[in-house]
Amino acid sequence: MADYYTLFSFDLKLPNTEAVEYAMNVVSMVDRLDSESDESRKSLKSEFPDELLEFLDDWSFEVVKEESAIWIHSDYGGVDAACQFVQHLLDKFRITETITFEWANTCSKPRLDAYGGGAVLITATDIKSMTTSEWIYQQLHRHPFNLALQTGRSLGRSLLMNTYYPV
Repeated sequence: MADYYTLFSFDLKLPNTEAVEYAMNVVSMVDRLDSESDESRKSLKSEFPDELLEFLDDWSFEVVKEESAIWIHSDYGGVDAACQFVQHLLDKFRITETITFEWANTCSKPRLDAYGGGAVLITATDIKSMTTSEWIYQQLHRHPFNLALQTGRSLGRSLLMNTYYPV
């Protein structure tokens, strides 16, 4: 059996220690929400930021407190939840910088569908991301050999030989 991984790692600089403490408090609430009974969870959810509630199930990343930043990383995914968490912090503390990070999809065994990744740009108001699969798809539709793909003409020996890309 193969194990699939989604890895990412980045620092988020925050404006002050209050912001770092707030971020770590949110992380602590996530940990408690994971381990509490349903009754206890109801009261904790009332304190938890509303915009992050729907991402609790995807929260599979770790956050480590640093002096004026937090280190956000994962071996198991949680890209969407990490993006929402970062956006929440940017908005709450009126941080105007754009935060970026990349992720890698890997596998413990060679599999055709196991490798790739993506990148994301996060602001207080927007999240834009693209996977490597989306990039390949876009490039195929812009490239001159797209006609060969559409007509079924031979491309000769290429990196695309064993891969099907719907056009």
